Amino acid sequence: MPANLPPQYFAAEKRYREAKTPEDKIKALEEMLAIMPKHKGTDKLQAALRAKIAKFRRIIEEQKRTGKGRYAFYIEKEGAGQVILVGAPNSGKSLIMRRLTNTDTKVAPYPFTTTGPVVGMMEFEDIKIQLVDLPPLTESPMPGLFGIIHDSDALLWIHDVTDPNPIRIETEKQQLLARKPQDKILVVINKVDLVNPPSLDRWRSLLHDFKLHFISAQTLQGLEELRRMIFDILAVIRVYTKAPGKPIEYSDPLILPKGSTLLDAAEEIHKDFAHKLKYARLWRGTSIKGLRVEKNYILEDRDVVEFHIK
Repeated sequence: MPANLPPQYFAAEKRYREAKTPEDKIKALEEMLAIMPKHKGTDKLQAALRAKIAKFRRIIEEQKRTGKGRYAFYIEKEGAGQVILVGAPNSGKSLIMRRLTNTDTKVAPYPFTTTGPVVGMMEFEDIKIQLVDLPPLTESPMPGLFGIIHDSDALLWIHDVTDPNPIRIETEKQQLLARKPQDKILVVINKVDLVNPPSLDRWRSLLHDFKLHFISAQTLQGLEELRRMIFDILAVIRVYTKAPGKPIEYSDPLILPKGSTLLDAAEEIHKDFAHKLKYARLWRGTSIKGLRVEKNYILEDRDVVEFHIK
């Protein structure tokens, strides 16, 4: 049965997406729940909204309990993953954000042009990845900034190539590693069009234990490679599905952690579906076509699976 949601529902949904605090998120979700028609076709949607309301209430309770205001801002994850852009003032984060997402961010040749989180979606091949540009890392960071960093899937730690300040870098390094594993941090050295190649060796020495990528957001050097590196650091795979006798669904792949099994893919669709799973047929590039695989089979990026249930 179709949901048949009215226009007022989508207006409330827009307010929900734009809300910055847990309290405002809850208010919009409750509006959506009150507006939607109540019938069998909306059962799952009602349950999903109630689950989100419960989640935001837990966030508020944690904030009250800790007194740290960790969630001064809450940014709901969308797409294949959430990647945060962090860095010192004037590192070029805003221009990088604009280049990768076409988001209308404020770009200026002076520091502190980003005063709150800016959210955009970066296209990579057939998926989108959420990027969030945060205000600069300073001695007095934005309230809730480190909470957002902690909850993200990965970080782009961005530097101005002309400012290899060891003290600042070490301070930022300790701040970030306290909240994110090193393998989830990609160091991006920006503005390489302003220096000679030998100048980059100092950066390689300062940050030799991190993954490094050199770019120029101004000239676009290294930006296309950066898209791939952002996808890689998320450590996820895309899995496509097909029904028996039907074409492959390429438009909306399942996004799963690397190392996921066939059963994990089935559970991503629905737990009841996973319970009924018997086996699947697998397609992989030109080498594997219709191979029967069992529940514990480990999937790879861009695999196609045809589920067979009991």
